[in-house]
Amino acid sequence: MKSSPILLLPLVLLFLGCQGPSEEATPAADQARDTDVPALSDADVYDLVRRSYQYVAMYNVNNKFAMKQGGWNTVDADTQLKDHTMREIARPNNDTLYISALLDLRKDPVILEMPAFDSDYVSLMVTGYDHHVNIPMATRFGDFGKPEKILFYTERTEGYDGEPVEGVDRVFEASGDFISAVLRIMPHAADEERFNRIVEQMEQVDVETLSEFRGDPAKPIDDIEFPAVGQRDADIFGDNLLEVMQFVFNHTTFHADNELDQALLAAYEPLGVVPGQPYDATKVATIDGAKFREVSERVFAEEMARTTDEAFKEQELVGKFKPKGETPLELLLFQSVIGPIGMPAGEAVYPGVTTTDGKPLNAMHDYVIRMSADELPPTDVFWSFTLYDLQNGFFIPNDRKKYSVGENAGMKLGEDGGIAVYIAAEKPEGVPEENWLPINRKDEDMDVILRIYVPDLEELETWEPPKAERIDAR
Repeated sequence: MKSSPILLLPLVLLFLGCQGPSEEATPAADQARDTDVPALSDADVYDLVRRSYQYVAMYNVNNKFAMKQGGWNTVDADTQLKDHTMREIARPNNDTLYISALLDLRKDPVILEMPAFDSDYVSLMVTGYDHHVNIPMATRFGDFGKPEKILFYTERTEGYDGEPVEGVDRVFEASGDFISAVLRIMPHAADEERFNRIVEQMEQVDVETLSEFRGDPAKPIDDIEFPAVGQRDADIFGDNLLEVMQFVFNHTTFHADNELDQALLAAYEPLGVVPGQPYDATKVATIDGAKFREVSERVFAEEMARTTDEAFKEQELVGKFKPKGETPLELLLFQSVIGPIGMPAGEAVYPGVTTTDGKPLNAMHDYVIRMSADELPPTDVFWSFTLYDLQNGFFIPNDRKKYSVGENAGMKLGEDGGIAVYIAAEKPEGVPEENWLPINRKDEDMDVILRIYVPDLEELETWEPPKAERIDAR
């Protein structure tokens, strides 16, 4: 069952929501009728936006992906690396292939079936609306050497409480009723035979509900209406924040002993948004949608400014995702703005590349990033540099479809074992094609992310990321 979506009204509504407010859409400021709640101060709005950002960002991301691949309880396998048409998430990678499963766990557990993979690197990443990333399987744990089935459920899944199922190898309790379960696979693109073999294995990945696994029909999942997504996160903050957060609260597990969970619930309770109730615009508090939009855009700008803040980026956790309970709000917010869904540090780290002069990279200039053999990232698996426009986090379009330098997107080490990566409008003379990242000459700030897969965390403590050096005088 490669895809068994039940689309009908819910995803039609989602699609319309993505295009912007319709004539019937109601701004958040007009949605509420209850005026008993004291007006929110500027500090209150700022706090709510910061605490809500991870949920708004992930609601937008997961639901847009569900729209794109045809609904929930579907699976889609890449056969090539992502390109500049990718717009559903900021700062996607360009060094692994993806298999994306979007799962609705409300009515039934869902089983993901996987073959063995002939790849040096595979991981399974599970994420709900809370943005906390779980890695239940990875090659570094010794997984993916044999076919396996993993069952997903939540504490709200109807008729199932986590008991073992004959024929299923693993059972995983997710934090959300609507999750993305994403396999990342190193494609070994330089080895055509191995690459083709990996793609064939990827196409065998499938999903089915527990009912289907037992020979019964799938339970219908067309009984739900999703709040509209936004083209940008600011659209949700401005148009339908309380509706989205009510939906998130109803389909996410919050823990009594988690400080951030409880602070979020406490912040929304006076507004009439609490877990376990339907959204009713006449019963929630009145909020100023225009103000929430403005504050969300300000928060976005503040977090983007941190990409060139050396003091902030030197903090221990920056570029390193951690499990729930180990990541402070400040870093959850930064990660949600810069690019959601990064893997925990044992699986990958994401140091940003700054410039030698401390100024943002700008496409009016050319740059080079140099590493000697001794300065290469500390990993025995693989690494890559990926180039984005800073504001949106999208790949920079170019005819060569070259967005990253690394083992899978292409790179060429020098005779001394080091590498020089050029970011330039024209390929510098003598530079290998593999090591050139093309740009469009215009006044546009850029961002380079270095991904290090399965890093040596001990060596990483003393390793210094390279910097980009401006090499022209424009």
